[in-house]
Amino acid sequence: MKTRPFKQVDVFTDQPYFGNPLAVVLDGSVLDDAAMQRFAHWTNLSETTFVLPATDPSADYRVRIFTHGGELPFAGHPTLGTCHAWLQAGGKPQRKDVIVQECKAGLINIRLQPHARGTRQAFAAPPLKRSAPSPVVLAQVAAALGLKPQHISTAQLLDNGPVWLGLLLDSADSVLQIEPDHLALKKYGLKVGVIGAHQAPAAPLLIARSSREARAFSGNAPAEVSAADFEVRAFAAPMGIHEDPVTGSLNASLAQWLMADGLAPDHYVVAQGTCLGRAGRVYLNRENAGGSASVWVGGESVTCMEGSVTL
Repeated sequence: MKTRPFKQVDVFTDQPYFGNPLAVVLDGSVLDDAAMQRFAHWTNLSETTFVLPATDPSADYRVRIFTHGGELPFAGHPTLGTCHAWLQAGGKPQRKDVIVQECKAGLINIRLQPHARGTRQAFAAPPLKRSAPSPVVLAQVAAALGLKPQHISTAQLLDNGPVWLGLLLDSADSVLQIEPDHLALKKYGLKVGVIGAHQAPAAPLLIARSSREARAFSGNAPAEVSAADFEVRAFAAPMGIHEDPVTGSLNASLAQWLMADGLAPDHYVVAQGTCLGRAGRVYLNRENAGGSASVWVGGESVTCMEGSVTL
């Protein structure tokens, strides 16, 4: 065991404690899989990452991403949070315009995007495979979420490393009012992501849209957050997580699906974590170049804790 530099960062927020936390071990050298898994389970966070030297010469660093129960080939909030921590710790990318992260899913490009309140990072969404879910599975999940058929506009199975059942609902209000049966969702073995559009320009904190949401934010609202076009929630009972605060991989696959099918514009902002008292914001943009389209998933990160860990 040795002392290793460590940060805990909050992702998809520029204000501490309103996004999705991530533990980052900035030196994962010599640690075996069991040691990484044990520490990830101990942190009790949705994900923990370990930074290692790249094996691909075009990458700036390599990352391994662990949940409570296993390793992920790719995940969104660990990608942005690890990049933030690596840069803050003095990491120097090979190129000025992009940071290249190596993970089990391959190479992920990350860009810095200046904006009015600072800088956000954005990753290029990995390739998406999608298909229609079976009517039986869709009916089971809808019942577990308490949704009636008229609430679900359309659905797809989405796979960009993690696999999600994506549901487009009729409104953001329907998203916010879900009270899921997590035991049933765990039995079905599917992670479920739901998205719905706000019917009018969203209020800065969205707290007037449901009494449940207002209670979540009561006395706990950030000073300022961006308005949102869509509301997203992520239920991951099969991974031991009832509801994930803010989910980059899910938002990436939802955007690729909805933009491709003309169900969402090429640029939009998502609010996620509202019912958990968080104020996550995810910025989705589609760019067309060379005859192909790429979706970029952006958000701020902020460091909440830093020091060292003995591993």
